[in-house]
Amino acid sequence: MYQAGWGRKEITIVPKGYAMQGYGMWHHRANGVQSTLHARALFLQDSKGSSLIFCCLDLGYVTHAMRSGVCASLREHMGDAFNESSLVLTCTHTHSGPGGCTHDAMYNIVTPGFVPEHVEKIVAASTEAILQAWRSVAPTDLGLAQGAFDDETPVAWNRSVQAYNLNPDVTARGETETHLALDRGMKLLSLRRKGELQSLLSLFGVHATCVGNSLLKHDGDNKGYAALHTEKRLKDAGAEGAVAIFAQATAADVSPHYHGPGDIARRKKIKGDAEYAYAERNGRYQSERALSLLTAGNEESIQGDIDSIFTYVDFTNIKADPLFANGNTEAWTSEPCHGVAFFAGTPVDGPGMPKPLAMITKVIARVVKSRHLKRLDTMSPEDQAYYRRIYAAQGTKDILMETGRKRVLGQSLDKIMLPDFADPTVGEMKRQARRGAIRQSAMVPTVLPLQIVTIGQVAIVCCPGEFTTTSGQRLRQMVAERLKGRGIQHVLICTYCNDYMGYVTTNEEYQLQAYEGGHTIFGQWTLAAFQTRFASLADELLKPAAGRQHDRTTQPTPAPADELALRTNLPVPR
Repeated sequence: MYQAGWGRKEITIVPKGYAMQGYGMWHHRANGVQSTLHARALFLQDSKGSSLIFCCLDLGYVTHAMRSGVCASLREHMGDAFNESSLVLTCTHTHSGPGGCTHDAMYNIVTPGFVPEHVEKIVAASTEAILQAWRSVAPTDLGLAQGAFDDETPVAWNRSVQAYNLNPDVTARGETETHLALDRGMKLLSLRRKGELQSLLSLFGVHATCVGNSLLKHDGDNKGYAALHTEKRLKDAGAEGAVAIFAQATAADVSPHYHGPGDIARRKKIKGDAEYAYAERNGRYQSERALSLLTAGNEESIQGDIDSIFTYVDFTNIKADPLFANGNTEAWTSEPCHGVAFFAGTPVDGPGMPKPLAMITKVIARVVKSRHLKRLDTMSPEDQAYYRRIYAAQGTKDILMETGRKRVLGQSLDKIMLPDFADPTVGEMKRQARRGAIRQSAMVPTVLPLQIVTIGQVAIVCCPGEFTTTSGQRLRQMVAERLKGRGIQHVLICTYCNDYMGYVTTNEEYQLQAYEGGHTIFGQWTLAAFQTRFASLADELLKPAAGRQHDRTTQPTPAPADELALRTNLPVPR
């Protein structure tokens, strides 16, 4: 039996017209609240005093600014009882939550800029939910339940089935079988007192994009509605203060909208308030599946110690182990680059630039690449090495933005050829560049948090960003092999943890350069790099805590204060 507690706190951000995080659209600005956003937390402690904090936010992303703020606040309130490696800070990935919450520049462009008030409110809500959980601990039994949605439940579809089918380790699916081209299984941790279910944690991957970018209110989307529905059901059953966390697993290529023949027309029929109703229905499917699994009487009791390991890794120059890179002995990542496919968006969930413009941009990107490669001999040694590195790592990607070097189709950000009036997002990027607001600042995170936590015979691999179905499956399988030696029987995955940098596809999926591959910013060997580094981290978990030698000193580089100030609290467009 463990000591456990749980807590929930509203995130009290008042919508003031800032753009929401997720779709990256200039017009997608919050001016109201449809459903309340929350921070939900669990605090678990074993008989030896080791603990785990799991906090899930109704937000589109977690950023280093949030995590560092929560850690500082918890050190102040909890003292030595707080262990930073034991904190899992994750989110539901709703696309109808506040933006402007990172010190990095790119994902704040549409906001526009950094909004300190948003981060302060998120840190305050997260801290309060965690402290509620910590202060309410009592003897609690933990259990693990697993089960799949039946094939007929309309809860999720693979939105990139062509890329999925390129994987040799999957069953290929046709365009009418996209609902089968994903992990339909839900993993659940149950928390019971005196045999009665009090709280739970669900892990199931599906995008929280039921609500589209034409609606302008904060909303928890399907995961938020799943939590609210479950908490009401538990309260009705007598559980006071119940907390239900519906976090994400492998959601990168998984949509809550039908994908198949006629999908775009079908999506267009769901408009306005019908989108909120659609989100609530999808959330109810998840809630009802969770509750049915936890009343079936087939939970496995979790027994054993709690442990955790956490490190930061620079992903711009990792040599992947050939074991994970199809035997390739020179499989490297590179500085981040975003492809044309990223800016083109996804046809059903979130369309981006028009298709004709995307086609023209691909041609330009290939011309720029050809020009660079032909002129290598005239470049400085530094530039030669840089272009050889990014083109080898990025492979088939048509690079629109050299995100590390802050160049778009070969042009510096302040000199992008598109006129300011033609696209407000490009105009804002150029304005910030001209002001010197992003000269030294990172556009996206490149030093990323990796974490594994264990509770008895269960391990959870906690990953930043978005992993596709198959990339997550391969990562879980690798960690399971590594941790068999310490009695781990079940390895789960939780994504969107501790920071956000984009997507992770398999090497095979990457070659197609669908949206997910275009947003896999460190190149075609990104998954292999994650496998390489998580393998090392898992190996350290096999050692006694005092003998572990993982990196505890690397940290993300802070944004220059003067530049951050120049892009902070910018006026909301009218």
